[in-house]
Amino acid sequence: MQLSMPLTQIKFDYWRHCTVFLIATLVVLIACRTSLADTFPVSNQLLKKTVQKHTTFAHERIATWGKLISHYKNADSLQKLRVVNSFFNKMRFVNDRDLWGKEDYWATPLQMLASNGGDCEDYSIAKYFTLRKMGIPAERMRLTYVKAVELNQAHMVLAYYSTPNTVPLILDNLVNDIQTASNRNDLQPVYSFNSTDLWLVKQSGGDQLIGRAGRLSHWQEVIARINSEQLSVPR
Repeated sequence: MQLSMPLTQIKFDYWRHCTVFLIATLVVLIACRTSLADTFPVSNQLLKKTVQKHTTFAHERIATWGKLISHYKNADSLQKLRVVNSFFNKMRFVNDRDLWGKEDYWATPLQMLASNGGDCEDYSIAKYFTLRKMGIPAERMRLTYVKAVELNQAHMVLAYYSTPNTVPLILDNLVNDIQTASNRNDLQPVYSFNSTDLWLVKQSGGDQLIGRAGRLSHWQEVIARINSEQLSVPR
């Protein structure tokens, strides 16, 4: 068979097409890498260590968490509350003694995801920082200690205030539906806090500002651990 063009021209076209293909492949790979990095709230190095310490299922949970944050970041506030509350409420309840070997330990969101469990403080902390990552301002949320009347024990929930003077919505691991505090007669609030302030709930109504959240040692400890994890979540 006789060639219709010189051999040198064929070789040139072959390498030109190969180069174009390689460049296109690199562009796709870089784009995929960037998009994945944007969805992960943790570094690849920390993610690798976490998976090595736990299981490959930890990677899947963390990846799903990152995608949830990315996908719903521009959603309205109520939708963010619903998806975050539902996501974490699917994890198993485990007390601190069984999970961490301590009577009272506040886990980071990453620790809860890796171990697939936690207690009421861990649920509330994970929801708080995830919603902060999704753009909910700190002043609209408070981690609230309550007395769970039916259980007759201390309990923690996350309260969301659409405005400073509205009745808050309650995100609770005991009840999957998000309800207003006025509909949760089974909860008696005691005190609440966020990244900056600490309030005492008065029985006569209203909250009394009693200081800075820095007074709570467990809160400062969990923030320090989140910082050490290089978790890019606003306080």
